[in-house]
Order: sequence, then structure tokens, then C-alpha cells
Amino acid sequence: MPISRRRFLKNTLALSLGFAGLHRHLAWGNPAAESRFGPLVPDLEGVLDLPEGFGYRLLSQVGDMMDDGLLVPGKADGMAAFAGPKDRTILVRNHELGPGSPSAGAFGENNEWLDKIPREDLYDFGKGEAPNLGGTTTAVYNHQTGTIEREFLSLAGTAVNCAGGPTPWNSWITCEETTPAAGDLWERDHGYNFEVPATAEIHRAAPVPLVAMGRFKHEAVAIDPQTGIVYQTEDTGDSLIYRFIPDEPGTLTAGGKLQALAVIDRPQLDTRNWEQVLVRPGEPMAVRWVDIENVESPENDLRFQGFEGKGCAVFARGEGMWYGHDSIYFTCTSGGPHQHCQIFRYRPSPDEGTAAEDKAPGTLELFVEPDDAALIDRADNITVTPFGDLIVCEDGGNGNNLVGIKPSGEIYRFAHNAMNGSEFAGATFSPDGQVLFVNIQHPGLTFAVYGPWDRA
Repeated sequence: MPISRRRFLKNTLALSLGFAGLHRHLAWGNPAAESRFGPLVPDLEGVLDLPEGFGYRLLSQVGDMMDDGLLVPGKADGMAAFAGPKDRTILVRNHELGPGSPSAGAFGENNEWLDKIPREDLYDFGKGEAPNLGGTTTAVYNHQTGTIEREFLSLAGTAVNCAGGPTPWNSWITCEETTPAAGDLWERDHGYNFEVPATAEIHRAAPVPLVAMGRFKHEAVAIDPQTGIVYQTEDTGDSLIYRFIPDEPGTLTAGGKLQALAVIDRPQLDTRNWEQVLVRPGEPMAVRWVDIENVESPENDLRFQGFEGKGCAVFARGEGMWYGHDSIYFTCTSGGPHQHCQIFRYRPSPDEGTAAEDKAPGTLELFVEPDDAALIDRADNITVTPFGDLIVCEDGGNGNNLVGIKPSGEIYRFAHNAMNGSEFAGATFSPDGQVLFVNIQHPGLTFAVYGPWDRA
């Protein structure tokens, strides 16, 4: 095992593997609304500040030996939780790595353990010189012990796996946030989604790109369980919002139709509000969806095709996306006049994806647009809580918090990274709603957060 990584974590983070007691003095000021759970209390371990009564446990860290003989990779990012057998929760977790980060990869400091997995299990071997080190790991959490009892590499050889989204059929769609084409070292095109089954047994998913869902700088997806339609964000400053209508709901490899969002009677709407405020919170806008062609996009130009050629709306770095309460929520990290972020809500048509939706179109509204970085600074990953709030992971320069948003739009802090200022990522609740799992991306840590959720 690379001892250097383990020593770094032990010596600099001083993390306790038990529950951290959070019972002391000073509290954070509340930025907008009274928190559902009270003010934050400084953590004596200097890791996570949480409300009184809440605690955390470190579950997994970069460099740990996994049960398949490989190492927990770094840069943990998007994540989802699935119901497992016998009081277990299955976590599928992204790792935002490229080929140039072997010291943070699963195969040792210099990729010396690449031969531990079959060559065909890697999407892009990089001709042996620059193997891609992104992908996913899966961890099986035991609710009785509060620990991870099994952990393994579940997708290998992809690049810069940022976020994604869970499916209703118990798999995780992981998204590549990069679009290099095959060339001198890269053997395969990148910029695709991949599907990873949520399984408690050691298993690596076949690295099959979901080509029909489009090649672009993917960030996250959300699936409406009523229709099986997949909604997608794109992480660029001039991005589109996409939907994918599968030919066979639940079988994404069977192909389907890729479309992009446009606002009815407002062609090429600039939702970013950078130079002119064109979109205001709470105003519903009727939506139409337009077909996108040439989805493999050798020139990485789907957003130009949609905006310039078809009048689609443009967004400011679409990032996290999650389905909940009959809506699709998504974040735009640099949206708004001050570029602190925007959060949108899309309400699908009762006839979503059919010809009849023209008569009752889905609606888009700007849900939150903070005018102060103290409220939310660069919203990234997002999840919908069992009690109806949103939990947003910050990726900004304001210390980085987990931020709650009530259905009314009021904002409060739920957690603060007191350790190192790195971004939170992958916030997701266990199926029973009793545990919040979350990552701190650098150096690559996964936590469980426990507490009196019934206070909500």
C-alpha cells in the first residue's frame, strides 16, 4: 500500500473513526433562515461542524486497501445510495480522476497493479502509457455496525467521473466531464455516460458508453421514475439542459432520442442573468424539447447546435441534478448576476415525452438565485431530502458547506467543512432516510452523518 498517502491522512487530519461528539460553544450565524436543526457547533476534531445532536463517522479514505486488492481512489465526487440486503446500504461513488493521477488511483503509486484486473475491464487503457484512472467504487455499508464491510472498484478506465444519478432500477449512471477524442495516447473517445449496477458482491461493470445519450461535458443526470426519461446537465459556461427518451425504458443501451430544452416564445433565452436579468425566481416558463442530431459530436458542438441552430436556452455551468417530489432540480454553479449560483426546478408535463405534451408542456422556474456568497457559494451536487428540503454541496471559496433549502426557498447551513476547505460532494441519504452520506473531495473521504432527522 502507498504508505505516504495513509500517513498523510493520519498525521494531518487526525480523524476519529468513532462518532464525533459535537457539544461546544460557538455557532455559525444563520445566513437566511432558521435551520431545521439549529446552529452549527464547532467540531472538536476540526472536521465537520454540525448542529447539536448530530455526529459523523469516517467510512472510507483514499489509499485504503479494498476487498478486491486495489486502493480506494482519490477525488471522490458524485454518489448515490441504494437498498442492499439485510440492513445494508450500497454506495456507488465517482472518482474525478484522469490518466495523470496515478498516485491517487486504484492501482498504486505508479499503476503497478494494473495487471490485477483484465485489460477488457478498462474502458481506455491509454496504450499502456496513460491509462484512465476515473470510474467508480462501490461500498457496502452495514447499518448495525456503522461501518463499510466491503469495498471494490466497480468501473474502470473512464475519465473525470464527476457526478451522475441513480436509476429506479438500482444502478448508477456515472458521467464523464471531459471530451478528449481518441488519438496518440487515448484509445477511445470520451464524454459519455456509463451504467454501473448497484450490487453488494464484488463486480466490475462492463465499460460500455451510452453513446445515444450524447457526447459532451456531462455532469449529472436525473431520471423520472414515472416515465424513465433521463435529464442531463452539461458543465460549461454556455451549456444546455438535455433529456434522453429511451427506446426501452430501463434499458439505456437500447438507444433513444436526445433532446434539449427551449423556452416557448423565448428563443435562445439566456438564463444566466449575467448581463441582463431575463429570468426571475418563481416565474414558470413553458418548455419545449427539440431534437439533437449527430449525438456522438466529434467536434463537441451539441450545445452550439441547440442554441444557435434550434433556439435552445443557455445555462451557466449545469452541475448537480436530482429527482424528487415530482420535479427535477438542478444547479448552475456560476449563474446569477454575481455568479454565486442558480438552482432551477423543472416540472414535467403530465404527458412528458409524448406528442400530447405540446398541449400541457412542462415548466421551468428559477427556484433560488442567491445574491450573496454567504447564502450559497457555487452550488454543485444536490440531493432531495426525505423531509422535502434540498441539500446542496458548495464548491466555492467561502469555506464550503452543506446548505439546506426549504421548499419555501429559505436557505440555511447544515454542515461546514472545518478540515480543509475542499468541496463537499455526493450528498445522498440512505433509503431509510436515517443516514446522510457525503464526500469531501480532497483528498478523498467518505462520511456518514447521523442525528435526529425527525427534528425536521
